Amino acid sequence: MHSAEPNVPLTSTASPGADGLQDLLDSNRRWAEATKAREPGFFTRLARQQSPRYMWIGCADSRVPANEITGLDPGEVFVHRNVANLVVHSDLNALSTIQFAVEHLKVRHIMVVGHYGCAGVRAALRGLRIGLADNWLRHVQDVRLRHRGRLDHLPPEQQEDVLCEMNVIEQVGNVALSTVIQDAWARGQPVAVHGWVYGLKDGLLKDLGVTMQAHTEVVDVFARALKRYPRGDSAAAGGEG
Repeated sequence: MHSAEPNVPLTSTASPGADGLQDLLDSNRRWAEATKAREPGFFTRLARQQSPRYMWIGCADSRVPANEITGLDPGEVFVHRNVANLVVHSDLNALSTIQFAVEHLKVRHIMVVGHYGCAGVRAALRGLRIGLADNWLRHVQDVRLRHRGRLDHLPPEQQEDVLCEMNVIEQVGNVALSTVIQDAWARGQPVAVHGWVYGLKDGLLKDLGVTMQAHTEVVDVFARALKRYPRGDSAAAGGEG
């Protein structure tokens, strides 16, 4: 019997973007070869063990690559990323990653890193609808509402930068108050939590000065950090923010 289907050419047509993927594979080979030439045994050593001193909790934005920004090689920084660099106490993905980093890899420093120009922070600030991520970004909106007295009097462009910083400060507090870090500190394990913001326009990291190294420091460090953002006159008078 003859099929009623039309004749289909036997030669396949490359899908859009296939050439770009081959470029990535070719680039990977060049990188691997250059790395082996520069440092023989690098991949053999890396395959045996990962022992990073640092954990990076950052935004999923493709313009903020942890290793490149800090000048670290693969294996030197353990990375967790999500939209708007959030650490939510019900997010078992983030908490499990932090626990693995602290209890198994024994990292000494956890950096929560936001970045200016964050689309998630901008959406939360302006009430823009993105889609399913709107539910995730409610956590940033909560930060905005909690500190509206320190934000609303600022020019719009400054509000965005300040909310980026405030969001990092809040997430540093969330990491420090997690059971993982509280338990680590209780058993005397040295681990510090830091808050940084990355500038897309200049490539520089800004230390927000919210390092926490013990459970007794969390409240005071958090309060001092927020005092750097003065309330507006009306908010101060009404006790808001």
